[in-house]
Amino acid sequence: MLTIKLIREQQEYVINRLKIKNFDAANLVDKIIACDDNRKKYQQKKDNLQMQMNEISKEIGNLFAQGKKDEAEVARRKTGEIKEQIKEAETFFENYEKELDSLIVLLPNLPHESVKSGKGEIDNEIIKEGGVIPKLTVSKPHWELIKDYNIIDFELGIKITGAGFPVYIGKGAKLQRALINFFLDEAENAGYTEILPPLLVNEESGFGTGQLPDKEGQMYHVNADNFYLIPTAEVPITNLYRDVILSETDFPIKNMAYSACFRREAGSWGADVRGLNRLHQFDKVEIVQIRKPEESYHALEEMKSYVENILVKLGLPYRVLRLCGGDVSFTAALTFDFEVFSTAQERWLEVSSVSNFEDFQANRLKLRYKSKDEKRTKLAHTLNGSALALPRIMAAIIENYQTEEGIIIPEILRPFTGFDMISK
Repeated sequence: MLTIKLIREQQEYVINRLKIKNFDAANLVDKIIACDDNRKKYQQKKDNLQMQMNEISKEIGNLFAQGKKDEAEVARRKTGEIKEQIKEAETFFENYEKELDSLIVLLPNLPHESVKSGKGEIDNEIIKEGGVIPKLTVSKPHWELIKDYNIIDFELGIKITGAGFPVYIGKGAKLQRALINFFLDEAENAGYTEILPPLLVNEESGFGTGQLPDKEGQMYHVNADNFYLIPTAEVPITNLYRDVILSETDFPIKNMAYSACFRREAGSWGADVRGLNRLHQFDKVEIVQIRKPEESYHALEEMKSYVENILVKLGLPYRVLRLCGGDVSFTAALTFDFEVFSTAQERWLEVSSVSNFEDFQANRLKLRYKSKDEKRTKLAHTLNGSALALPRIMAAIIENYQTEEGIIIPEILRPFTGFDMISK
C-alpha cells in the first residue's frame, strides 16, 4: 500500500509511474487527496473542540473554587454541547479515514525505475540464458510419459477431487519429495530459517501481503470460518511480522518454507495448461527476506543468483526475464521470472518469480523497524521468490531427461531419490 505522504507530496510522479503498469491513477489520486483533506479538516475540528473542552474544564474548576456555582453550571452545559460536536466530528473523521483506506488500497505498487513499459509477457526482457537444450532421441510430453511410467495419475485426482489435483505414485512421489528436500537443504545452506506454516490464513493475512482485496477470485475460501487456503507460503511467512517493530540487529531476516499451494485460476484448455503446466494444488518452496530499504535490491540480486544456481545444479536450460510494467504484479516493484525449456513441448515454462515489494507490503502489514540512532520507526522492505515451484520443474525433468531406457534422475537429486533412473 502506498503511503498517503508519498501520494500527496509526489502526486504527478505516482500517476506517471503507474502508467508503466498500464494503470490510470489520475482520478483515483484526486479522490484520495480530497478524502484526506476532509479527514484532516475533521481531525483539526476535533482537536480545536477538545482544546475548548480543556479550557472550559479548567474554568469550571476555578468557578466552583470561587463559589460561583451558577456560572459553573452554565459552563458545564457548554461542555455537553461541545461533547456532542466532538462526537459528530469524530464520526465524520472515522468515515473519511475508512474511505481513505479503501481508496488507497486500489493503487498498485509503483514499478522500479528499471521496469519498462509493456502490455504483457510478450514485452518482457530476456536478460540471461543458461544451460544446454538437450537433443532427444525420443521426445514425448510429460503427460504421455507419466502414463508410460505410472508416476503421476490425473484421472485418480479427478476421481478424488477434480481436475488440477494430480496423484503422485511410486517413484513419481519420491522424485517430488526429493526435489522438496533438495530445495529445503539448499535454502538452509544459504542461511534461510525453515518455517512450517499453516495452510489457511485469515483475512488480515491476505490483506497484509496484497492478495486481498485484489485476488479473492483466485483463492479458495472457507466460508464458515472466513479462512483462505494459501496461494503461496509467502502469505503466512511474511505475516509472521505483521504489527511488528524490528530493531536493526534483527536484519537480515531470511525465512523459507515448503507448503502445498492452492489456486483457483487453473481450468482453461490447451497445451499451455495441460498436465503439470498449471494446477489447482501444487507444492512449492518459498524464500522470503525482510530488509532495510537500502539493502533490499542487493538482497534481490542475491535471491536471483540463488534461484539460478539451483537450476544450474539441476542441469536444466533456463532463462531469466525482467518483467515489463504490464506483467509486474499489483504488489511488486520489480520482478524477475525464471523459465526452463521443455524440449518435448518446445516451449519455456515459468518456474519462479523473484520480487522486491519495497515498502508496499510492509505498509499494509505495519511492519516497521527502529534505527538505534533515530526515534521514529521506518517501513521495512519485503522480498520473496519461488525456490522452486515443483510442477513445471517435474515436467521439465521428466521431458528433458527422457531416454529410450527410461527417465534419468539429475545427479544432484540421486542422494535424495536413492535411484538414478525411472524405468518402465
